[in-house]
Amino acid sequence: MSPHVVFFLEEPSAEAMLEGFLFKVLPKNWSYRCVVFEGKQDLESHLVRRLRGYCVPGAKFVILRDKDVGDCKVIKKRLIQKCKEAGRQDVLVRIACHELESWYLADLSAVQRGLGLSNLLQYSNQRKFVSPDQYPHPAERLQRIAPSYQKVGGSRSIGPYLDPNNTRSHSFSVFVSGLRRLCSIHKKK
Repeated sequence: MSPHVVFFLEEPSAEAMLEGFLFKVLPKNWSYRCVVFEGKQDLESHLVRRLRGYCVPGAKFVILRDKDVGDCKVIKKRLIQKCKEAGRQDVLVRIACHELESWYLADLSAVQRGLGLSNLLQYSNQRKFVSPDQYPHPAERLQRIAPSYQKVGGSRSIGPYLDPNNTRSHSFSVFVSGLRRLCSIHKKK
């Protein structure tokens, strides 16, 4: 059986983005599956049961959740505790600060190409786009500069163009490096 990673996601837009993005990060022989919840409360309330119930041998797990207005360290600690309750110590937990759209604001070239726009790169050097994790409500900011953006459809369109080496969003960089490390650890075994 090929190596397999399971993503536990708080919303469908994360799955839509990953569908187009993962081919850039996962090794070719890896398969993946997304388990999509109906928001962060649903994810947190069902996570232990879903982790316990997933029985594919050798599967690796990644949890991706938005920070929103919470404290990312507290959120991550709570999710790690739920993983321990499920008997899974090796789950990669990543928090998008503040929202998934922060990752898009960090890569306006991907947004421009994915949405077929032509005027977004003019914003690239503005402070709120150089370090978008620092600013709340990135979805609203993205909607202002790209009115055609819709959460799921936009994520699906932008995902294939995201640059995995883009470092403008720290939470995106940490997600990508964690995923690469997860895959390389498996190769060594």
